[in-house]
Amino acid sequence: MSGDTIRVILADDHAVVRAGLRAVLRTAKDIEVIGEASDGKDAVALVERLKPDVAIMDLSMGEVDGKSATKEIVAKALPTRVLVLTMHAEEDYLVPLLEAGAAGYLVKSAADRELVDAVRAVAAGDVYVRPTAASVLAKGLTKKDPRQADRERFEKLTERERDVLRLTAQGYSAPEIGEKLFISPKTVDTYKQRIQEKLGFGHRSDYVQFALRLGLLSQ
Repeated sequence: MSGDTIRVILADDHAVVRAGLRAVLRTAKDIEVIGEASDGKDAVALVERLKPDVAIMDLSMGEVDGKSATKEIVAKALPTRVLVLTMHAEEDYLVPLLEAGAAGYLVKSAADRELVDAVRAVAAGDVYVRPTAASVLAKGLTKKDPRQADRERFEKLTERERDVLRLTAQGYSAPEIGEKLFISPKTVDTYKQRIQEKLGFGHRSDYVQFALRLGLLSQ
Protein backbone atom coordinates (compact mmCIF):
# COMPACT_ATOMS: atom_id res chain seq x y z
CA MET A 1 0.00 0.00 0.00
CA SER A 2 1.07 3.59 -0.64
CA GLY A 3 1.15 4.97 2.90
CA ASP A 4 -2.24 4.18 4.40
CA THR A 5 -4.07 4.22 1.05
CA ILE A 6 -5.28 1.00 -0.55
CA ARG A 7 -4.86 1.29 -4.33
CA VAL A 8 -7.57 -0.53 -6.28
CA ILE A 9 -8.46 -1.29 -9.89
CA LEU A 10 -11.92 -2.32 -11.10
CA ALA A 11 -12.43 -4.97 -13.78
CA ASP A 12 -16.00 -5.37 -15.04
CA ASP A 13 -17.45 -5.35 -18.55
CA HIS A 14 -20.35 -3.09 -17.54
CA ALA A 15 -19.53 0.61 -17.13
CA VAL A 16 -22.57 1.16 -14.93
CA VAL A 17 -21.36 -1.54 -12.51
CA ARG A 18 -17.91 0.05 -12.33
CA ALA A 19 -19.54 3.40 -11.61
CA GLY A 20 -21.52 1.85 -8.78
CA LEU A 21 -18.42 0.23 -7.30
CA ARG A 22 -16.53 3.53 -7.48
CA ALA A 23 -19.37 5.23 -5.62
CA VAL A 24 -19.26 2.63 -2.84
CA LEU A 25 -15.48 2.80 -2.51
CA ARG A 26 -15.49 6.60 -2.54
CA THR A 27 -17.08 6.50 0.91
CA ALA A 28 -13.83 5.05 2.30
CA LYS A 29 -11.03 7.62 2.73
CA ASP A 30 -8.37 4.89 2.79
CA ILE A 31 -9.28 3.41 -0.63
CA GLU A 32 -8.41 4.92 -4.01
CA VAL A 33 -9.55 3.60 -7.42
CA ILE A 34 -6.57 4.11 -9.74
CA GLY A 35 -7.75 2.31 -12.89
CA GLU A 36 -10.49 0.40 -14.67
CA ALA A 37 -10.66 -2.44 -17.20
CA SER A 38 -13.55 -3.89 -19.17
CA ASP A 39 -12.19 -7.44 -19.63
CA GLY A 40 -9.72 -9.89 -18.12
CA LYS A 41 -6.94 -9.25 -20.63
CA ASP A 42 -6.97 -5.51 -19.97
CA ALA A 43 -7.18 -6.18 -16.24
CA VAL A 44 -3.96 -8.22 -16.28
CA ALA A 45 -2.19 -5.52 -18.31
CA LEU A 46 -3.43 -2.87 -15.88
CA VAL A 47 -2.22 -4.85 -12.88
CA GLU A 48 1.19 -5.28 -14.49
CA ARG A 49 1.44 -1.55 -15.18
CA LEU A 50 -0.04 -0.04 -12.00
CA LYS A 51 0.61 -2.82 -9.45
CA PRO A 52 -2.43 -1.99 -7.32
CA ASP A 53 -2.95 -3.53 -3.90
CA VAL A 54 -6.30 -5.06 -4.89
CA ALA A 55 -7.97 -5.93 -8.18
CA ILE A 56 -11.76 -6.21 -7.92
CA MET A 57 -12.50 -8.73 -10.64
CA ASP A 58 -15.81 -9.62 -12.25
CA LEU A 59 -16.08 -13.34 -12.99
CA SER A 60 -17.94 -13.22 -16.33
CA MET A 61 -16.10 -11.05 -18.84
CA GLY A 62 -15.61 -11.34 -22.62
CA GLU A 63 -12.68 -13.21 -24.10
CA VAL A 64 -10.68 -13.58 -20.87
CA ASP A 65 -12.84 -14.20 -17.81
CA GLY A 66 -12.13 -13.34 -14.21
CA LYS A 67 -10.86 -16.79 -13.26
CA SER A 68 -8.37 -16.89 -16.13
CA ALA A 69 -7.20 -13.35 -15.34
CA THR A 70 -6.79 -14.27 -11.66
CA LYS A 71 -4.69 -17.32 -12.52
CA GLU A 72 -2.51 -15.20 -14.82
CA ILE A 73 -1.94 -12.56 -12.15
CA VAL A 74 -0.97 -15.28 -9.65
CA ALA A 75 1.27 -17.04 -12.19
CA LYS A 76 3.14 -13.79 -12.88
CA ALA A 77 3.78 -13.44 -9.12
CA LEU A 78 2.38 -9.90 -9.15
CA PRO A 79 1.86 -8.28 -5.73
CA THR A 80 -1.81 -7.52 -6.40
CA ARG A 81 -4.43 -9.56 -4.56
CA VAL A 82 -7.67 -10.41 -6.37
CA LEU A 83 -11.16 -9.96 -4.93
CA VAL A 84 -13.71 -11.67 -7.16
CA LEU A 85 -17.03 -9.88 -7.34
CA THR A 86 -19.80 -11.78 -9.10
CA MET A 87 -23.53 -12.36 -9.29
CA HIS A 88 -23.00 -16.10 -8.81
CA ALA A 89 -23.60 -17.70 -5.42
CA GLU A 90 -20.66 -19.32 -3.64
CA GLU A 91 -21.89 -22.87 -4.23
CA ASP A 92 -20.83 -22.79 -7.88
CA TYR A 93 -17.51 -20.96 -7.93
CA LEU A 94 -16.03 -20.23 -4.50
CA VAL A 95 -13.71 -23.21 -4.05
CA PRO A 96 -12.37 -23.28 -7.65
CA LEU A 97 -11.65 -19.53 -7.53
CA LEU A 98 -9.82 -19.72 -4.21
CA GLU A 99 -7.81 -22.62 -5.63
CA ALA A 100 -7.03 -20.43 -8.67
CA GLY A 101 -5.51 -17.86 -6.34
CA ALA A 102 -8.30 -15.40 -5.55
CA ALA A 103 -7.98 -13.78 -2.13
CA GLY A 104 -11.67 -13.10 -1.70
CA TYR A 105 -15.13 -13.75 -3.08
CA LEU A 106 -18.11 -11.44 -2.78
CA VAL A 107 -21.52 -11.59 -4.46
CA LYS A 108 -22.62 -8.34 -6.08
CA SER A 109 -25.85 -8.25 -4.13
CA ALA A 110 -23.80 -7.69 -0.97
CA ALA A 111 -21.34 -5.18 -2.46
CA ASP A 112 -23.05 -2.09 -1.09
CA ARG A 113 -22.72 -3.45 2.46
CA GLU A 114 -19.50 -5.47 2.39
CA LEU A 115 -17.24 -4.22 -0.42
CA VAL A 116 -15.20 -1.79 1.67
CA ASP A 117 -14.60 -4.39 4.40
CA ALA A 118 -13.71 -6.99 1.78
CA VAL A 119 -11.15 -4.72 0.11
CA ARG A 120 -9.56 -3.87 3.45
CA ALA A 121 -9.38 -7.52 4.47
CA VAL A 122 -7.83 -8.65 1.20
CA ALA A 123 -5.34 -5.76 1.19
CA ALA A 124 -4.29 -6.74 4.73
CA GLY A 125 -3.43 -10.25 3.56
CA ASP A 126 -6.56 -12.02 4.71
CA VAL A 127 -8.95 -14.17 2.67
CA TYR A 128 -12.42 -12.69 2.51
CA VAL A 129 -15.55 -14.82 2.18
CA ARG A 130 -18.97 -14.24 3.68
CA PRO A 131 -19.65 -16.11 6.93
CA THR A 132 -22.53 -17.87 5.19
CA ALA A 133 -20.00 -19.45 2.78
CA ALA A 134 -18.36 -21.52 5.53
CA SER A 135 -20.48 -24.56 4.69
CA VAL A 136 -19.53 -24.28 1.01
CA LEU A 137 -15.85 -24.31 1.92
CA ALA A 138 -16.34 -27.30 4.19
CA LYS A 139 -18.13 -29.26 1.46
CA GLY A 140 -15.44 -28.35 -1.04
CA LEU A 141 -12.71 -29.66 1.23
CA THR A 142 -14.67 -32.85 1.90
CA LYS A 143 -15.13 -33.54 -1.81
CA LYS A 144 -11.51 -32.82 -2.68
CA ASP A 145 -9.64 -35.87 -3.91
CA PRO A 146 -6.76 -36.54 -1.48
CA ARG A 147 -4.49 -37.07 -4.50
CA GLN A 148 -5.46 -33.69 -5.97
CA ALA A 149 -2.59 -31.86 -4.27
CA ASP A 150 -0.09 -34.43 -5.59
CA ARG A 151 -1.48 -34.05 -9.12
CA GLU A 152 -1.24 -30.27 -8.89
CA ARG A 153 2.39 -30.52 -7.76
CA PHE A 154 3.17 -32.98 -10.57
CA GLU A 155 1.65 -30.64 -13.14
CA LYS A 156 4.11 -27.92 -12.11
CA LEU A 157 6.97 -30.05 -13.44
CA THR A 158 8.14 -29.82 -17.04
CA GLU A 159 7.68 -32.85 -19.29
CA ARG A 160 11.34 -33.80 -18.97
CA GLU A 161 11.27 -33.41 -15.17
CA ARG A 162 8.28 -35.78 -15.09
CA ASP A 163 10.23 -38.34 -17.13
CA VAL A 164 13.19 -38.12 -14.76
CA LEU A 165 10.92 -38.41 -11.72
CA ARG A 166 9.20 -41.52 -13.07
CA LEU A 167 12.44 -43.26 -14.09
CA THR A 168 14.10 -42.42 -10.77
CA ALA A 169 11.13 -43.92 -8.92
CA GLN A 170 11.46 -47.03 -11.08
CA GLY A 171 15.02 -47.48 -9.82
CA TYR A 172 17.13 -46.32 -12.75
CA SER A 173 20.46 -44.60 -12.08
CA ALA A 174 21.41 -41.22 -13.53
CA PRO A 175 23.53 -42.81 -16.34
CA GLU A 176 20.68 -45.19 -17.20
CA ILE A 177 18.13 -42.37 -17.24
CA GLY A 178 20.48 -40.31 -19.40
CA GLU A 179 20.77 -43.16 -21.87
CA LYS A 180 16.99 -43.56 -22.08
CA LEU A 181 16.34 -39.84 -22.50
CA PHE A 182 19.43 -39.11 -24.66
CA ILE A 183 20.89 -36.63 -22.19
CA SER A 184 24.02 -36.66 -20.02
CA PRO A 185 24.05 -37.97 -16.43
CA LYS A 186 24.99 -34.45 -15.32
CA THR A 187 21.86 -33.10 -16.98
CA VAL A 188 19.81 -35.80 -15.24
CA ASP A 189 21.23 -34.62 -11.91
CA THR A 190 20.23 -31.05 -12.79
CA TYR A 191 16.68 -32.17 -13.47
CA LYS A 192 16.60 -34.10 -10.19
CA GLN A 193 17.78 -30.99 -8.34
CA ARG A 194 14.91 -29.01 -9.88
CA ILE A 195 12.44 -31.72 -8.91
CA GLN A 196 13.72 -31.70 -5.34
CA GLU A 197 13.37 -27.91 -5.18
CA LYS A 198 9.82 -27.95 -6.55
CA LEU A 199 8.50 -30.96 -4.63
CA GLY A 200 10.69 -30.98 -1.53
CA PHE A 201 12.07 -34.47 -2.12
CA GLY A 202 15.16 -35.59 -0.22
CA HIS A 203 15.46 -39.32 -0.89
CA ARG A 204 14.58 -41.84 -3.60
CA SER A 205 11.85 -43.17 -1.30
CA ASP A 206 10.08 -39.81 -1.75
CA TYR A 207 10.08 -40.39 -5.51
CA VAL A 208 8.70 -43.90 -5.09
CA GLN A 209 5.90 -42.94 -2.69
CA PHE A 210 4.87 -39.96 -4.83
CA ALA A 211 4.89 -42.06 -8.01
CA LEU A 212 2.85 -44.82 -6.34
CA ARG A 213 0.18 -42.35 -5.20
CA LEU A 214 -0.20 -41.06 -8.76
CA GLY A 215 0.05 -44.45 -10.47
CA LEU A 216 3.18 -43.47 -12.37
CA LEU A 217 5.01 -46.77 -11.91
CA SER A 218 2.58 -48.59 -14.18
CA GLN A 219 3.28 -46.24 -17.09
